[in-house]
Amino acid sequence: MSRLIINKASILTEDERMETHKVIPEGHLVIENQTINEINEGEADSSLTENARVVNGENLLIMPGLINTHGHAAMSLFRSYADDLPLMKWLQEKIWPVEAKLSEKEIYWGTLLSIVEMLRSGTTTFTDLYFYMEETARAVEESGIRAVISEGLLGILENKDKALEYAQSLHQNWHGAANGRVSVILGPHALFTCPPEYLEQVIDVSVERNMPVQIHLAETKDEFENCQKNYGKSPTRHLADLGLLDRPVIASHCVHLTQEDLQILAEKNVGVAHNPGSNLKLGSGIAPVIDMLKSGIKVGLGTDGASSNNNLEMFEEMRLAALLPKGMHQDPTVIPAPQALKMATSMGADILCLEKTGKIKEGYKADFIGVNLDAPRMRPTHDLVSNLVYSATGSDVELVAVNGSILMEKGELLTLDEEKIRARSQELANQLVNK
Repeated sequence: MSRLIINKASILTEDERMETHKVIPEGHLVIENQTINEINEGEADSSLTENARVVNGENLLIMPGLINTHGHAAMSLFRSYADDLPLMKWLQEKIWPVEAKLSEKEIYWGTLLSIVEMLRSGTTTFTDLYFYMEETARAVEESGIRAVISEGLLGILENKDKALEYAQSLHQNWHGAANGRVSVILGPHALFTCPPEYLEQVIDVSVERNMPVQIHLAETKDEFENCQKNYGKSPTRHLADLGLLDRPVIASHCVHLTQEDLQILAEKNVGVAHNPGSNLKLGSGIAPVIDMLKSGIKVGLGTDGASSNNNLEMFEEMRLAALLPKGMHQDPTVIPAPQALKMATSMGADILCLEKTGKIKEGYKADFIGVNLDAPRMRPTHDLVSNLVYSATGSDVELVAVNGSILMEKGELLTLDEEKIRARSQELANQLVNK
C-alpha cells in the first residue's frame, strides 16, 4: 500500500450542509492508493508518516484540482493563428481548412502542450472533443492528468459513419484506462454539423454503450436563428424533441436560451459547460448563468480551445464567471466567490459524471493542487475563497496531484519534458499553417 502525506498545510474542504467552504488553517492530508483517506487538523502522527512519502505543505493551500468541462486540447497549435473573427468566419475560413491537415502526431503534441499549460495552472481534469482521440488518450496516460474525451462527430462529412465506429472503438479500448483517469463519451459537434438522422444514430450508440454525450449548444445568435428557420424551434427544444436530452448530456456554451429552454435543461438534468472567456472573445454573447442556476441547472466552467480563448487558465474563467453576471445584472451579490469555486470544481465533476471527484473529502479521488499563500496577491488571508476567485492566478500553483500521484512539485513538472513539448509543438504548428 502506497501512502502520501501532505503535512502542515492549509486545507480547503466543502461543507455540504452549509453549502459553503471550510478552511483548516493547519492540517494534514493522508492519501492511500489514489484516495483521500484522512483529513485532520495539526501534523500527521509519526505512525502515519513512517514508510510514507511526506510533502511539506507549509504556506500552501491544498484545494480540489480545477475541472475544465469543455475544450479542444490540440487546438493549442492554433493559438493566435486566427484571432478577432466571428465564430463562423473563424471556423469556415481559418480553422476548418487547417484542421483538414491534422494527423495523429499534431494531435498528440498539441494535446501535450495543453496538458503542460493546464497542469501548471492547476487543472487536474479536462474535457476534450476533437479528432484522433487515441492520441489524446495516450497523452493523458503518459502525463498523469485525468480527462473525459470524445471523438468529434460531424454528420455532414463523408466519413461520418466511420467516425461513429471509431468513437465506439475508442470507448472499447480506452474507457477506464490509465487507472481510471480516461473516460470516453460521445461528441456530436453541434446541430449545424449534425443532421437529425445522424443525431438519432448517436442516441442509439449512447443507449447501447451507456455513454454520456457532449455537444455545442446555442453558442451563437446565428445558430439559434438558423435552427428556428430550419426546424421551427430553438436548438434546445430541437435536441429535446430528438430525444438526445434524455441521455446524460454536457451542453457547451448555452449562450442563447429561452425561458422554455431553461426549463427543458433543468427537467432533463443537462449539465452546462459555461465558457465565459471564449464566448467573449468570439463575440458570441454572455450565457444567462444566473437564470440557469435559479432554474436548478448544474453549471461547470470551461476554457474552450486555446485558439479561441487564448489560454487554458481556469482561475481566469472562475473570475469571469463571477464578475460578468455582477456587471450584467448590476448586482454585486450574484455568483459569490464560493459559487464560482464550486462551478470550477465539484459542480464540474457532477456534470461530467465523475464520481468521488472535485472535493477534498475522505473517500474521494486524490486530485488536488497546492496554491502558494505567500504570493503577494494572496495576502492578507481574510477570506481564502475570495482570494482564490478574485486574486489568484495559475502561476500561484506549486503542487499538483492526480490519483494521489504528484505531477508537479515546487513548480516543476515531473512526468513531462516541457522543453521538448514546446519545441515540437512550435515546429508542427509552423508546418500546419504554412502548408
